[in-house]
Amino acid sequence: MKVAILGGTGEQGFGLALRLAKNNKIIIGSRKKEKAEEAAKRAKEILKQRDIEADIIGLENKDAAKEGEVVILSLPYEYTLSTIKQLRDELKGKIVVSIGVPLATAIGDKPTRLLFPPDGSVAEMVQNVLKESKVVSAFQNVCHAVLEDLDNPVDCDILVCGNDDEAKRVVIDLANQIDGVRAIDCGNLEKSRIIEAITPLLIGLNIKYKSKGTGIRITNLEL
Repeated sequence: MKVAILGGTGEQGFGLALRLAKNNKIIIGSRKKEKAEEAAKRAKEILKQRDIEADIIGLENKDAAKEGEVVILSLPYEYTLSTIKQLRDELKGKIVVSIGVPLATAIGDKPTRLLFPPDGSVAEMVQNVLKESKVVSAFQNVCHAVLEDLDNPVDCDILVCGNDDEAKRVVIDLANQIDGVRAIDCGNLEKSRIIEAITPLLIGLNIKYKSKGTGIRITNLEL
């Protein structure tokens, strides 16, 4: 599958690129093609050291959105709206994965505080703009440091929600490719309000206990 990661030069997007490259073609997107190409080269070198010949390329965000079958939005909250408004045509009919969280860093405040988007959540905001795309919410609660630590499995459940069951199934299958991950269908897109709100809690726990990267597990659930 061709997976485009818009904003894939950032920490979270780059970590997902590394984890998903084993079984997919990865297209790292950025506002500047040169930056995307540099990130793609770095990712391939990291994976080659582990004997993984990855198919990773870097493109400008618009071209990456065109190429991807599944498009992951790894964008800061404050840039999400302006970016997706410019990419409506490229994202039409596609599965778009919102991994954004409305952290108060968008207004210069602490990452342990949450803002409240008018639409209810980042994912719902994305769906309201991309009305002809199938928006799925996922990957908010997994730390970039854990994703980039390829020597260890990812000890985290991935909470997935969306209004299109088939699109959710595709994203769940994609997430389950990551070693250590269990992806869970949590219901419709409105549940993203709850899932996104978990992230600043985890950030606060990382700070308080000087942790490498806390995650979340749902117990006593048999899928």
